[in-house]
Amino acid sequence: MAGRTTERMSSFKKGIDAKDGRRRRDDTRIQIRKNKREEGLMKRRAMGSAAVGVNGGTVNTNPDGSSNASSLSGGSSATTKVYSVQDIPQLYNGISTYSHVNTPVVLESVRAFRRLLSKEDNPPCEDVIQCGALPHFVRLLAQQESVEIQFESAWALTNIASSKSEHTSAVVGSNAIPLLVSLLQSGDPNVREQCAWCLGNIAGDSPELRDTVLSGGAMEGILLNISTPASASLLSNMVWSLSNLCRGKPQPQLHVVSPALPHLSSLLRNDMTPKEVVVDVAWSLSYLSDGDDQRIQACQDAHVTGRLVEFLASNQPNLLTPCLRTLGNFVSGGQDQTQAVVDASVLDHVCPLLAYPRKNIRKETCWMLSNIAAGTHYQVDCLVSRTDVMSAVISALSGDQWDVRKEAAWVLSNICTGGTTKHIEKLVEMGAIDALCGVMGVQDTKIVTVALEAIESILKAGEALSRLNGYVSLIDEVHGIEKIEQLQEHENDEIYEKAIGIIEKYFGCEDEQEDENLVPEISGDTFSFGIPSGAKVADDESSDHKGLAPFNFAAAGDEMQFNFGS
Repeated sequence: MAGRTTERMSSFKKGIDAKDGRRRRDDTRIQIRKNKREEGLMKRRAMGSAAVGVNGGTVNTNPDGSSNASSLSGGSSATTKVYSVQDIPQLYNGISTYSHVNTPVVLESVRAFRRLLSKEDNPPCEDVIQCGALPHFVRLLAQQESVEIQFESAWALTNIASSKSEHTSAVVGSNAIPLLVSLLQSGDPNVREQCAWCLGNIAGDSPELRDTVLSGGAMEGILLNISTPASASLLSNMVWSLSNLCRGKPQPQLHVVSPALPHLSSLLRNDMTPKEVVVDVAWSLSYLSDGDDQRIQACQDAHVTGRLVEFLASNQPNLLTPCLRTLGNFVSGGQDQTQAVVDASVLDHVCPLLAYPRKNIRKETCWMLSNIAAGTHYQVDCLVSRTDVMSAVISALSGDQWDVRKEAAWVLSNICTGGTTKHIEKLVEMGAIDALCGVMGVQDTKIVTVALEAIESILKAGEALSRLNGYVSLIDEVHGIEKIEQLQEHENDEIYEKAIGIIEKYFGCEDEQEDENLVPEISGDTFSFGIPSGAKVADDESSDHKGLAPFNFAAAGDEMQFNFGS
């Protein structure tokens, strides 16, 4: 075993440093992809039962694609014809053969295309693209004779862009972005809103298309509409589109998206901002702050930290998640950035979140706390001094769902590896040893390593506090020593080496002392048991007895003699 230890020692890491302890969002990116429902949709189809139409009218779209659309022109309500894929050639003729676009045929044709693309199930995006309608939708955006036709064309493009990536790329390939950006300053607010919606869908498709939208100048037009919104609906869609301009990896360059920060801050701190808008604002901040310290500082300089902390008491899961992510990003930065969140009294809000019914909220809360735990001794002290918080974290590590337990393990390990002996002593008093030993048998090698690091730090603290035996006993009582011994057979080199090191340093001395007296010495043809040769016998015994002679097994053929001394 000693040879194996030496052979593998070169790959052994000696603990978790500050950079490892303070983890950014990248560590959990795969899990986040699985939870996109928590973030809201990257793309939205304009198909609702009450979409706003031009001139303030309402287009009530039915599930089959038909609509009660006469309010667009002020007429009486009447259900219009239901179109199908078989009508596409006729509709294509309606938008392609008239040189004068402001005609009832063109308007009805583009509106019929929009209805088809608004169907709830399997809208015929591919059929519409293949018939060659896309360039004509873009051409109809450019005409200035009818805002209704502009609106319907933008709506049709919006729904195509909300579909598969290849459909979104087809919209971009038809050179729609320049016209959509230009119409963000249209005189009609509903045209502006629909164009922003379409641009948001394009930007939400991929980082590449997001950058294409940004380079096309969309940010300026969207911020202009946010600063002077014509309606609550327009504001909502503009902010949602803005959030898609901020999201995605690799991230957009900070100087391109940072002009949005004053607008986001203003909306966040305004009590009159609609709640659904506040949610998209918080998501935008979470995307903008997910990165290096410069990005974090830019967001904190917008004076949003205190408001984000306030929203932790909102009890609205769709708002809690982006607020927690943004604050978690903040505390993954430098010491001052972490301290700003601590100073905003974030620890006053976390206990209810650690007991929240939704697993994702509990997980995000523990992730945020783990980064505070990787901070300065003062920041760790602020955390450890909250017995209610730490008891909840220890309980989470002991019995919550696995995704939450992992984050809770990081909280305790960061305190143990980066805190003081007093911090560790407090954790031990609260039952941290049992919780940490409980994850030593899991399949997640990173968490097993994290738990071993914490236990090793606890034992070091036990030495410093002259309580090593007591801490060893606590570990033994929860079968921790047995679990660490089993890790000597672990296939992961780092876990194997760490387990060997802990056993040899803290649990192996007693066995070595026993072995020293049990192994017989060989002298010639005799075996000597008991007191080793050369050992000094106690004075009271030497005064009455002579030294014991060896117990001699004679060689084969010799007479066996038993010599018990004279």
